[in-house]
Amino acid sequence: MSKPKSLTRRQRALIEDLFADGANEQQVLAKHKVSRELYARWLADERFLEAFENRIAQAYRAGRIILARAAHQAATTLVGLSQATDKGETTRKASLDILAAQGPAAPRPTAIPPQPTASPVRPLPPETASRILAILAEEQDAPD
Repeated sequence: MSKPKSLTRRQRALIEDLFADGANEQQVLAKHKVSRELYARWLADERFLEAFENRIAQAYRAGRIILARAAHQAATTLVGLSQATDKGETTRKASLDILAAQGPAAPRPTAIPPQPTASPVRPLPPETASRILAILAEEQDAPD
């Protein structure tokens, strides 16, 4: 069984340049002399697509790091704006932003928490079931 080929240097460079500052897709394709058809074939290739998706995930992680670093300063600025008495609309918007601010999602539990144990259900004796049904029938037939 043969080992799957790794990406070519050209494919790796194209993926990296797609995420470079200020570059758009068409400019990057032109820079690397990659036609739209070839790019479409690469995107259909499992290896290329996996590397591409990994690079997208990496970019999102980098963005989250930047936002996390700036969160404290942003919150401090919002609190300051919310206390400005001479800027009514700014104060209102800052207060709403503070209320809407959300941190990272709570971590998911790694294991399912144990469910409380219920006492075992025992079937009703036939006489008890008959009495309950009779009482319910009487209540339903009773005039209001």
